[in-house]
Amino acid sequence: MSRTALTMWLCSPIVIVGALWYSIVPGAARTGAGPGSFADRIVAPPAGNTPPESLEQGYVLLVTDASGMASTESPVYIGCNQNGWDPSNNGIPLTRRSDGKWQIVLKKHEAGSRLEFKFTRGNWDTVEVSETLEDIANRRLPEIDATALKGEKPVFEFTVPRFADQRPDREARPDLNPYHIIKATGQVRRLQVVGGADGVMRDAMVWLPPEYDEPVNSSRRYPVLYLQDGQNVFERFPGTPAEWSADETATALIESGKIEPLIIVAVPNLGSARIREYSPIELVEGKGAQADAYVRFLIEEVKPRVDRGFRVRRAPEHTAIGGSSLGAVVALYAATTRPDVFGKVLAESPSLTLGKGALVKLFSDAKGWPNRLYIGVGGAEFGTSDADRERGRGLIEAAQELVNRARERGIPRDHVTLVVEPDAPHNETAWARRMPAALEFLFPPPKPAR
Repeated sequence: MSRTALTMWLCSPIVIVGALWYSIVPGAARTGAGPGSFADRIVAPPAGNTPPESLEQGYVLLVTDASGMASTESPVYIGCNQNGWDPSNNGIPLTRRSDGKWQIVLKKHEAGSRLEFKFTRGNWDTVEVSETLEDIANRRLPEIDATALKGEKPVFEFTVPRFADQRPDREARPDLNPYHIIKATGQVRRLQVVGGADGVMRDAMVWLPPEYDEPVNSSRRYPVLYLQDGQNVFERFPGTPAEWSADETATALIESGKIEPLIIVAVPNLGSARIREYSPIELVEGKGAQADAYVRFLIEEVKPRVDRGFRVRRAPEHTAIGGSSLGAVVALYAATTRPDVFGKVLAESPSLTLGKGALVKLFSDAKGWPNRLYIGVGGAEFGTSDADRERGRGLIEAAQELVNRARERGIPRDHVTLVVEPDAPHNETAWARRMPAALEFLFPPPKPAR
């Protein structure tokens, strides 16, 4: 027997097995992404009308890092609307496979909930960008033909061409350089404070109203608004669609006489510690609840420093606290546990549906309440599908229940308001748009003396 014939005879079992596999496994699987379980080798089936988020078996996201930036020390994460847009996915990275790709298996979502996401390397300053280093839109998954699956997890493959920290102006970016020049309308001063969930140092940013330093105002004192997620209050950072524009809005309203001049203190979050620092109860499994430590930090460290350093009116009726999403939750918690300190609340898109009703009950049972409460929500907080809008209605109902409880506890009817924007999403663009109404409600100009 010739060498060629012998080789063919020895390899024939492999060829036969391969042919059998090829004939049995669905065509989509034959374009598989490499090693792993059978489910890992399945790629997304043909287009259909089934949202993959609704599949009982879940689904897989597979990422190729074309930039070469990801590593064991700097792994790939997913930031999405299902994890509160935490860029580190609550500290859980994707798994690096033997073929160099990164993988995560996601479970079935709540009924009708669709996923919006971006890949990062743990922070929004390392969010994925286009090949030309431009910001990209949130990713979404296509609907699929579930009948082509046979119970396997579909795999959706993505390629990340580059990350934001590859931009040439990286060193000049505000999110990477805490001591950059703050480009704000008006005067912003830094105030170094220590404390919170991890007892670390951070710089609060204190915005001063027009003519604060004018001699004519040397003895004038001002009300104060403390805002959470301070990185986005005066500037737009990577990974966010906009900023709150609190400086521009407050300046325009003060100069037009529509609000009382005020001081705004923006307290930055701690990134990966944000969820536990803003959670009064455990809202995400394994993240803990350290809102009590955070509120103590505001009351015992931040507020005294502001009181000493600036001309403020210290009484609770002149002290407001605010935030958005989980930042609004911790603001509500601070004001309902310490109304002797915080007498006003600005709550944008508060995450009241987290905890399966536990948050609403926590606030409803609160013994103390602020004297003035503004809540703003949108009808498209979770997305624009019918199921997402249904979830949005649940958030609006929870906010209305909170308003009802506040009124039952004695807050004057005209001191509580709920603003609902039917098509507003859950982002800074919506919060900035509602900012004028919030400030006008919380800080109306003083009535002229009679």
